[in-house]
Amino acid sequence: MKIVILGTAYPYRGGLATFTERLARQFQDEGNEVEVITFTIQYPSFLFPGKTQYTTDPAPKDLHITRRLNSCNPFNWLRVGPMLRKQQPDLVICCYWMAFFAPLFGTICRLVHHSINSSIHHSNCIALVHNMFGHEKSILDKLFAPYFVHSQDAFVTLSDAVAKEIKSLNSKLSTLYSKLQPLVAISPHPIYDHYGERMSKEEACAALHLNPNKKYLLFFGLVRAYKGLDLLLDALERIKDTQPDVQLLIAGEFYEDEDKYRQQIIRNGLVDRVILRNEFIPDADLRKYFGAADLIVQPYKSATQSGVTQVAFHFEKPILVTNVGGLGEIVHHGKMGYAVAPDSQEIAECMEDYFAHNRQTAFTAYLQKEKVKYGWDRMTQAFVQLMNQLHD
Repeated sequence: MKIVILGTAYPYRGGLATFTERLARQFQDEGNEVEVITFTIQYPSFLFPGKTQYTTDPAPKDLHITRRLNSCNPFNWLRVGPMLRKQQPDLVICCYWMAFFAPLFGTICRLVHHSINSSIHHSNCIALVHNMFGHEKSILDKLFAPYFVHSQDAFVTLSDAVAKEIKSLNSKLSTLYSKLQPLVAISPHPIYDHYGERMSKEEACAALHLNPNKKYLLFFGLVRAYKGLDLLLDALERIKDTQPDVQLLIAGEFYEDEDKYRQQIIRNGLVDRVILRNEFIPDADLRKYFGAADLIVQPYKSATQSGVTQVAFHFEKPILVTNVGGLGEIVHHGKMGYAVAPDSQEIAECMEDYFAHNRQTAFTAYLQKEKVKYGWDRMTQAFVQLMNQLHD
């Protein structure tokens, strides 16, 4: 099968690029011909909140990645669509995560489908939807998302929450687009399994210059308002007297004002309890941070799913998540970690329970059994099954 994946990939950095590349490898391992088409311009620099969009890692040698998409230039879309139609891949996968890219993907897929000759082979366009709507509300969701949704033949989502959003959006606009309820398959976020072997806590702490005798909470990834770092800092204040050895390690680049969190750390009396690493963490260093951690904490105020959870699965680290979006769908409360309301009191109670009752051994044992459910082959099977349904 010939597959083209449209989305962010090398030389861009971050979890979405990692996901695209890992999915491409899985399709290749299953005997398919795969090309990844990524961006020449992803975000205009003035819209990008971080320090850089680009990775310093070497290019992956085992993938065919072409830089061809310009998110800002409609004339580019009008060239790429007919090019793909001429190539006639069996499957075109659009990796969608925000409405800013809806015009690009929606236009390209309409052009892939369009032909005045009915005998020409038509490619299937199946979207991989990480998020249907942005974490921060935007008028673009209302303006552009429907245009994208109705350019696709089917959808794969990583959580039930996103699947419901797609179906709801489609139903509201069915009279305008005269389209039946879309085909949607839910395939939970697979485990990121390419970050190397798990490091011992002693080895990881030595590499990060941390004290191995302390107990570490890990807040990992880009710091944005919806991720609830403020809730975690308030929760840590609640247990600072009963758990004097617990420290918080914040590892990730701030996409908003760092100073307000520093002020909260001072107000909560946590200056000697919080370690800030305000920088993008390269893939090679992930095993150090997860190796040092005793508990991964994701106190999100809103979410769909998170790659951080699946990295925790890979390294067999217990997880505390808030029960928003799809996070609570895969973290079984009281067995591998905790799924609680986005409330500092509830987060604090779970952290207290974890350390006071030494839950790490039991939770880790459960994780080791549960992680086998999240292979990448299950996601590729979801695409194949949808294609079969489209052809029935």
